Amino acid sequence: MMTPLIVAVCVVALLVFWGISIFNNLVQVRENIDKAWKNIDVLLQQRHDELIKLVDACRGYMKHERELLDGLTKLRTGYDQAQGSEEKARAENELNKATLRLRHTWEAYPDLKASANFIQLQDRVGALESSISDRREFFNDSVNIYNISIKRFPDLLLAGVSGYRVHPYLEIPDEKKADVKLDFESRRA
Repeated sequence: MMTPLIVAVCVVALLVFWGISIFNNLVQVRENIDKAWKNIDVLLQQRHDELIKLVDACRGYMKHERELLDGLTKLRTGYDQAQGSEEKARAENELNKATLRLRHTWEAYPDLKASANFIQLQDRVGALESSISDRREFFNDSVNIYNISIKRFPDLLLAGVSGYRVHPYLEIPDEKKADVKLDFESRRA
């Protein structure tokens, strides 16, 4: 009589430990998404701080571009006030579009491009852009692992009961994906 009871207790204990293991894995992959976003957030804040300096350096050269610069400042403020990774991602995508317009503008000002301060800031922003790109890739990898984990059987049973939902990927705006057109002829003078 003791043997079936011991077997039943062992089976129940194994199921409990198995459930705990699945739950801990789900928590880990969800927290990896949060960590990955926080890493992006740090770099974005650094970039936004550098953009302020870049905008200040450009202001003297581009007085008639005030609307673009003011828009960039408003977008940066919008990012700072955004709540949650989805809202911040939307604000970041808008800031990326404005930054692209700023790059097109500064290419039209040869004196500005030759300024040592501008070159240093431009290099710093470029380095941050590269780091942000790497972190975005890591974020999307973390989201992919999480989404697979909550859809995988038997994990999906516990994930559904625990309220785990599919997390959206960080998407890159179409402007950033567009093919770059290089026109070397128009730059000759």
